Order: sequence, then structure tokens, then C-alpha cells
Amino acid sequence: MNDIEIVPFNETLKPWFGELNRIWLKRYFEVEPIDRRVLDNPEEHILDHGGQILFAVRGDEVLGTCALKCHGGDNYELTKMAVADSAQGQGIGRLLLKACIARYRELRGARLFLESHASLRPALKLYETGGFEHAPSPDETSPYARSNIYMVFKE
Repeated sequence: MNDIEIVPFNETLKPWFGELNRIWLKRYFEVEPIDRRVLDNPEEHILDHGGQILFAVRGDEVLGTCALKCHGGDNYELTKMAVADSAQGQGIGRLLLKACIARYRELRGARLFLESHASLRPALKLYETGGFEHAPSPDETSPYARSNIYMVFKE
């Protein structure tokens, strides 16, 4: 794990943000229109609004990615976490989660939430052990048809 770096978005890594996320989405659900928009243009949908995209890399190999999407002010969503099949079970998701939480704190965020699906048990366990708690959605709507879990980060 000492040879894994967490690095910010750059144009060279951009294709991996879409590729890694499309792989897991196609495996478990489908790529929805909102996914296509965000994955095809992360600058417009995440970065230009104060969000962050991080990557876990080992040398030239991209192992995973995760994003913090700003929903205005100090309100952030943890989104688009994906780990390469070849890197599953190596703690890459945990490293990305910790790095995103650290960035959220650096940004002085007041609320960090995520949406997921009940069938993604390993991901839910990761979020729970990382400090997220299940909560009712504040407005009961989601841009994702697949979302049926809402979680909030508790310091």
C-alpha cells in the first residue's frame, strides 16, 4: 500500500474516471443519463463547481477514483467511487474514502452525503466503517433511479 498515491484530477487521468465507473455501473445496474453527463464532462459537473476528483495510482496504473461534488456552499456529495477489478480487496476504496474525507475537511464542508444501493453490501460496509450513517433523504428524491440508500458523514 505504500506504493499507492492519491492524486488529483488531470487531463491524462480523465478517461479513467469514466472507464472505471462505467465498468461497475454496467455490471450491477445501467449507465443512466446523469452518469453519462458527469462521466463525459467531469469538469463541468464536478470540478467547475468547487468539487474534487481523486485517483489512486501505482506507478502508471490507475487503480481507482472517487469524487466530491459540491452542491452549493459547504454541502458535498461523495460520488463516483470505483476501483479496478484487479485492485479489489486491496484497501483502495478505503484509501480513496479517507482522502475524500480529508479534502472535504480541507474545504471546510458542513455536510457530506452519499447515495447508494442496498445490494452493494461491501461498499455500504466501507462507508459505515468510514463514518457514514444511514439517514432519510432530505427531499426523498434522487437523480439516480438505482439509489435507495442515503447516508450522511458523522464526524
